[in-house]
Amino acid sequence: MKKDIILCGVGGQGILSIATIIGQAATAAGINLKQAEVHGMSQRGGDVQSNLRLSTEQIWSDLIPLGKTDVVISMEPMEALRYLPYLAQDGTVVTSSKPFINIPNYPEEAAIQAELDTLPSVVKLDIEAVAKECGNLRGANMVLLGMAAPYIGILTVGQLREAIATVFARKGEAVVEANLKAFDMGVAACGIR
Repeated sequence: MKKDIILCGVGGQGILSIATIIGQAATAAGINLKQAEVHGMSQRGGDVQSNLRLSTEQIWSDLIPLGKTDVVISMEPMEALRYLPYLAQDGTVVTSSKPFINIPNYPEEAAIQAELDTLPSVVKLDIEAVAKECGNLRGANMVLLGMAAPYIGILTVGQLREAIATVFARKGEAVVEANLKAFDMGVAACGIR
């Protein structure tokens, strides 16, 4: 079994934290992992993207070819559209529905939503609103990871929860619990148990 995943967003949104958690879960499960990251021109505000390749078999390259991505997980809807050429025909886009407008010529939100709605498999949600609802304003990335969990497939919800606990353990129990709650709300938003 294998899964090719592109994570994308804007610097400061927590994309690399999602990559770390998926990587931790894969390592703990004994799944082969290759990862390549691209950071934007600035720490906050630039494009951030990570290729994650997970497989029970050997992986030869850390880059995902065009048209072969199983899941695009995006913190920002315009960034999701940027990586559509990489999406497989039966692939899924999991994205925030709320734009992060950081440039003056950002496209109209209605046009972005309309393009996303043409995709055969897209899951979108205002992840910031869900994070706020659970009392963790910085947990939007964990909400997104929860939404994406069933589409990752090669890892279980339980394995991802364990990885969240491991990755955030050094920050204390309150941070672990806040991130698990945000993740669980993302899972629940997709109707997966």
